[in-house]
Amino acid sequence: MDTQSIIFAIDADIRRLEAAKAVLTKAAKANAGGAPVTKPRKKRKLSTEARERIAAAQRKRWAAAKKAVKTTPVQPAGKTTAPAKKSAKRNLSSEARKRIAAAQRKRWAAIHATKKAPKSTFAKKVPKKATRSRAPKKAATKNAPAAKAKASVPEKAASTSMEPRTGQN
Repeated sequence: MDTQSIIFAIDADIRRLEAAKAVLTKAAKANAGGAPVTKPRKKRKLSTEARERIAAAQRKRWAAAKKAVKTTPVQPAGKTTAPAKKSAKRNLSSEARKRIAAAQRKRWAAIHATKKAPKSTFAKKVPKKATRSRAPKKAATKNAPAAKAKASVPEKAASTSMEPRTGQN
């Protein structure tokens, strides 16, 4: 396909889409007349009498709350009494506490017994965790210059390591 034919095809598509757009806009205008347009609601205003009634009710609630606080007796600083027990609190019987304590002692005894038992020789050794205190760092030592390091390497070892191996073993 040459460039000219591509341009003609694009123009034909544009004309087809514009015709579809015209049909849709005409249909939208026809429906717009029938649909009612909703206006945003205005903010509602309370009358002064309604605001006064609400304020009076709130003052009454606050007065009742303050009255309830004042009626609770205040203990002197030196004297304290035990709080009243709630009837819904559940207590364990002494037998139940003894059973629970005995079971817990049995669990701890089993744990301590496994710690004291001799470890088998096949057990995997686990390294100890590092402690927080560490040894002081050593002062950095200077390395020998590169020229001296090269001189210390034997020539034969250096040359054979870089060359490909031959059939000699």
